[in-house]
Amino acid sequence: MIDHVHDLRSVREATDRLLTAVAKLDNAALSEESHLPGWTRGHVLAHLARNADALVNVFEGRPMYASAEAREADIARDADRPLEEQLADLRDSWNRFLATTEAPQDWSRTVELRNGVTDSAARIPFRRLVEVELHHVDLNIGYELTDLPAEFTTREIEFLADRWSGHGGVPATALAAEDGRSWRTGSAGEPTVTVHGTAAQLLAWLSGRADKGASLGTSGGPLPALPPL
Repeated sequence: MIDHVHDLRSVREATDRLLTAVAKLDNAALSEESHLPGWTRGHVLAHLARNADALVNVFEGRPMYASAEAREADIARDADRPLEEQLADLRDSWNRFLATTEAPQDWSRTVELRNGVTDSAARIPFRRLVEVELHHVDLNIGYELTDLPAEFTTREIEFLADRWSGHGGVPATALAAEDGRSWRTGSAGEPTVTVHGTAAQLLAWLSGRADKGASLGTSGGPLPALPPL
């Protein structure tokens, strides 16, 4: 069951960690490469701020972004700002998001995201948590997939495994974590491939991060290729 109150608390904690870490950087560090190809740390921070505003749009019934082109242009426009401006924007956009979630609303309603994707309003706080946690890792400032809270890692594996569930381009696949937990993804039917490793390694593969599954073991076939997120 989705618990948006719990997830909002988790987003607060994750945002505090992010802001504390970013405040230790300097202007030069923002122009250095992130873990995302073609993006500096400044691009990542700009995206996080604009994503918060985009989710406010979702809550208030507006298009998440005016267009894909506008989304990219806003990130490019804001990427080169100095640290003080980046931090202020992150805080301000977070406060706007938080104020929106504190307003009375029907959390059971369906809302529309990008590209026609829909979801329950109650799941939006978790979607914001995903943005904050994974992009904190993407900043390449020492926060790694192995540092993510265990609950978040488990839920994100479940979320991403479900995303590819029933996808005809991905073979039926079992995911086996070293601690004994398991999931499945891919096309319908009995899994033909089993992918095994740590939870962090499984998350890296599903989210297209770190070594993208190179450190995982498989049985029954090679590591399946996943579509882009």
